[in-house]
Amino acid sequence: MIGVVERLGAERGDRVSAGQPLLTLRAEVERANAGVAETRARVDADVLAARASLALAEQKLRRAQALVSAKFVSAQTLDQAAAELELARQKLAQTRGQQRIWAEERRVAEAQLALRTIRSPFAGVVVERFVDLGERVEEKPLMRVAVLDPLRVELMVPSTQYRAISVGDQLTIRPELPGIEPVSATVSQVDHVLDAASNSFRVRLSLPNPHNRLRAGLRCKADLAPVAVNSAPRAVPPSHQAATSLRFATSLQIPAAIRPVASSRP
Repeated sequence: MIGVVERLGAERGDRVSAGQPLLTLRAEVERANAGVAETRARVDADVLAARASLALAEQKLRRAQALVSAKFVSAQTLDQAAAELELARQKLAQTRGQQRIWAEERRVAEAQLALRTIRSPFAGVVVERFVDLGERVEEKPLMRVAVLDPLRVELMVPSTQYRAISVGDQLTIRPELPGIEPVSATVSQVDHVLDAASNSFRVRLSLPNPHNRLRAGLRCKADLAPVAVNSAPRAVPPSHQAATSLRFATSLQIPAAIRPVASSRP
């Protein structure tokens, strides 16, 4: 999108809701086009004139029918009146069709005007602003908005623990920040492909963050011993029972990072 920043609706650190305007680009031409289209769509004089012509043609046809019945005029007069009535009907239909086209043109003009206002795609926090008031932009990021509730925790887990973690498991996350108690996160994704270089695999967890208590980017450690939940334990093949029991007895802590669930650069 090309334009000049006319107004800023949010600053770095501001919380924004979905659909909230972040900034507006200059749009004098788009506003003028929208105004013209709005005026044109509201004009109904052509429709009223076509309706009046249709009413007059209907009256002429009724009079011609009466005169033909009384044998005062020829049948040709009746045919001419019927033709004029049909032309009046077509004219009214054409005028109504043109009015619908003008209404569509108004919607197009309004959509083009709306494109000059950049809105937040979701509720979150403005973490970066890349432009200033009055700056010209050409196909470049304007702001970065991040979702902070829930947060996303990413782990690189040793391949020896591959069969021990499944989607839906709850793991204890210990943020490396004084005064913050351990929290519970749910496994949302487990990679099916191992990284040969590090002999590990990636695990992603979803961490609820009401009131943005935790900050994105915070270092943490993940306890691979799942938190106790009200569900039956998952069956483990005999060949892995020893490793699994050891994992539960002495939990393995993996360094991790807390990140936003999603970010957008409108």
